[in-house]
Amino acid sequence: MPERGIVPETVPEIEPGIDEYLRKRLMPVEGAIPHLARTDLYGNSIPAGSVGGDLFEYINFQQRYNIDARIAKALRLSREYLEKLPEGHAPRNTVDEHVLWLASKSSTADVGEDEYRRARSSEQLKVAENLRELYTTAGVLLVDAQGHGVISAKIASTVHDTFHAFMLSELDRYGKASPKLFENINLRLAQSVTARNALGRDAHDGSREIATMLYGELRPNGHFRFVNFGGPPPLVFSAEFGRFVTVNTDHLVQFPPLGLEIPEDHPDRNRYFSMAVRQKQIRSSDVAEITLMSPGDIVFLYSDGVYDGSDEEDRKALESVVRDNKQRSAKEICNAILQHALKQDERFRQAGEKDRIDDKTAVIIKYS
Repeated sequence: MPERGIVPETVPEIEPGIDEYLRKRLMPVEGAIPHLARTDLYGNSIPAGSVGGDLFEYINFQQRYNIDARIAKALRLSREYLEKLPEGHAPRNTVDEHVLWLASKSSTADVGEDEYRRARSSEQLKVAENLRELYTTAGVLLVDAQGHGVISAKIASTVHDTFHAFMLSELDRYGKASPKLFENINLRLAQSVTARNALGRDAHDGSREIATMLYGELRPNGHFRFVNFGGPPPLVFSAEFGRFVTVNTDHLVQFPPLGLEIPEDHPDRNRYFSMAVRQKQIRSSDVAEITLMSPGDIVFLYSDGVYDGSDEEDRKALESVVRDNKQRSAKEICNAILQHALKQDERFRQAGEKDRIDDKTAVIIKYS
């Protein structure tokens, strides 16, 4: 026992280093796995070093957001928007504010208040309808920042934070993720002309923050819709044929990595450098779609540390791994793929090609 009046020494808590902090922040949380009917979902990441630039996250809408409260709010606003503002009262919402603005700019006959209120009320009913669909929707976010160190991890973390900040706004405005969300994330990683000039960088310098991103949403009917910025295309394994099958590429729109392409019709187009030309901003028709038809069919998502999407021999080797484990759970299939990728790393080391080792992410979506 310490002597009376003497305070025993306490061991100071050691704050985690930046590597550990970012590693934990970028790793998927198994407790957040969404549970959908007829769907087995699992993904994991293995950094090449103490921390990496790969990020995988489950978007469990019911767990992350209070869908009930959001629906109740949308329905309340749909009713409130129809109620005219009593004379002399302060505006209750944005509809009241806009009606007052219209009145200040137009004659009473030109305001069209009733039509405007009905239109905005209808918008909120649509928001509530979209929110209800989130009860049976699971999202997945896969980001791969160039490189595999602290800087790469910071870039991936930036994409992650930007995604979730915009998602909050999207759910309020639309009740779902709209194409505008992805256009805003794309702009966030673009290189500002003003910043580049202020830093005195060479306009021909190709160095910049580069990251790929795939975000997709899955429904219980095996329907997977996604947006892909620069990542390798998903592979689809057919349980019936025991192999990866060719997917109709007509509906697989793919954009360059984040920040490399600013659409010509974007109002801030001339404020950012663009390395590619795109005429229009992303529309709903640009969202790619894959539908799993038979029990046991699999959508396989991955980063280029697992497979870069080009080598036919590597593809066949992965196909063999999936075929050998196709009767197992999504988690077991995912782990088998990652173990296969780690064995490939060992071959790189033995061949003196350590520079080919990269962060690894694999995601398995299995239909049952």
